[in-house]
Amino acid sequence: MRKIAVENLGENEVLNDLLGYEGMQIIQRNDMLNFSLDSVLLSRFVQIPAKTKKILDFGTGNAPIPLFLSTRTAAKIIGIDIQQEAVDLAIRNIKLNALEDQIKIICHDINTLEMIFEQQSADVVVSNPPFFKVGESGQQNENEYLKIARHEVSLDVEQLIAKASFVLNNNGYFALVHRPQRLIEIIELLQKHRLEPKRLQFVYPKDGTRANMILIEARKNGNPGMEIETPIIVHNADGSYRDEILKIFQRIKE
Repeated sequence: MRKIAVENLGENEVLNDLLGYEGMQIIQRNDMLNFSLDSVLLSRFVQIPAKTKKILDFGTGNAPIPLFLSTRTAAKIIGIDIQQEAVDLAIRNIKLNALEDQIKIICHDINTLEMIFEQQSADVVVSNPPFFKVGESGQQNENEYLKIARHEVSLDVEQLIAKASFVLNNNGYFALVHRPQRLIEIIELLQKHRLEPKRLQFVYPKDGTRANMILIEARKNGNPGMEIETPIIVHNADGSYRDEILKIFQRIKE
């Protein structure tokens, strides 16, 4: 891996370790959306069959998900994002970790995905998309980077699902992380676009709280039938991480 000197970072940039992956690092900006537990969990949740050749990450940001996925597979990974500055940062992160041979980053609008990808040309698609509809959750107080990353300004959930269906091979895998409040909407849209929900996992902040995150995986033209995975509970009552989360971060051994 290529190390970067602190003096080579931009004014708003910080260098962080990639949680749970010794020796991997990521450059982040304090005015952009930084990766969090949802990206970590999604990267571990999605199934990647041994025969997988191409994985797409929709809305890749500064590329945490491609970096995480590179530890699980030798398949080619392509991250796509509409924001050029996020793409520039992602490219630097790929170079920083010497993964240029495996990971490619593209600046493109997912709504016109057919301009750069053929139909049925990917085996797996993942996405940590904007969670909020336009106007929700203080959109007016956010800068443009955060607004696009958090709100469905340039891509809504149906457009995301439709393009995943377009690019996926038959029986290909699509996985995303989202809000529980939109679960029914997401399931209906997946089925509308021939992506059959197969696995669902709820994530809870603590025991006794409501779920604040869902992980859902679908198969292109899959048969009906969905498994509900064991829920993930992130924190103990005192706010510390539970052992299963610490294992993900490699702070305790399996």
